[in-house]
Amino acid sequence: MAKEEDLEQHIATIAEWILECEHLVAFTGAGISTDSGIPDFRGPDGVWTRRNADLSAPRWRVAPGQLQPNASHLALVDLQRLGKLQFLITQNTDNLHRRSGIDPERLAELHGNGQLVRCLDCDRLYTRQEVGWDTQRWAPGYRTQKPVAGQPVCPACGGRLISSVVNFGDPLPQKELTLASQHAQLCDLMLVLGSSLVVEPAASLVRLALRSRARVLLVNQGETPYDQIVTLRAWTGIGDVIPPSVERVKRALEEQPNGS
Repeated sequence: MAKEEDLEQHIATIAEWILECEHLVAFTGAGISTDSGIPDFRGPDGVWTRRNADLSAPRWRVAPGQLQPNASHLALVDLQRLGKLQFLITQNTDNLHRRSGIDPERLAELHGNGQLVRCLDCDRLYTRQEVGWDTQRWAPGYRTQKPVAGQPVCPACGGRLISSVVNFGDPLPQKELTLASQHAQLCDLMLVLGSSLVVEPAASLVRLALRSRARVLLVNQGETPYDQIVTLRAWTGIGDVIPPSVERVKRALEEQPNGS
């Protein structure tokens, strides 16, 4: 946890940068969802941390079906509605950004979404409900699983549907990766929230932003390979800095003539 005076300075700086920027991109990892009750992967009590220490995995504080977006998810939605957030890149598969109200057209889910299936032939995405996918009958539908008789096919082309979640060894969705790379190079401010930045090629997007001379804020409670090269490093919870920073931005915009 950062000292109180450091937090206040971080909040002031982040709000100032958001107000000044022209093309803001957010990049989120598992850490943004911990306040919703989802365990982190590589934090102090994370899934992989505890597995490496031969400890039992941390318990989910909320049942998966009851997960709700938290204040940090909603703060990003506010930034989008204010015309500030141009694009959101996430490594998360928990569907919380979509549920929070983020525009799907300005969202790249690099590792897929547990609630969506993708057609292997035409690349269309559908919710499991749209195609009647019953995980009890047909399992999650990963690429490596053999198709089961009677499982739904793509309504548009009849192609095979698989879970959109990217497993180890699967390629990242090319459309999403291309869009993410484009926005990483266009941005003048990138907010990196809750990612350990060790999974490639997703982590290389931060490098693209830095090479394009963007300011990069990194908020994560664990160490990352980028700690010494980002513009601002905040060693605290995302909920400690992002929601109050966005509230400060909203107040500043409201105080401008005609709210502009």
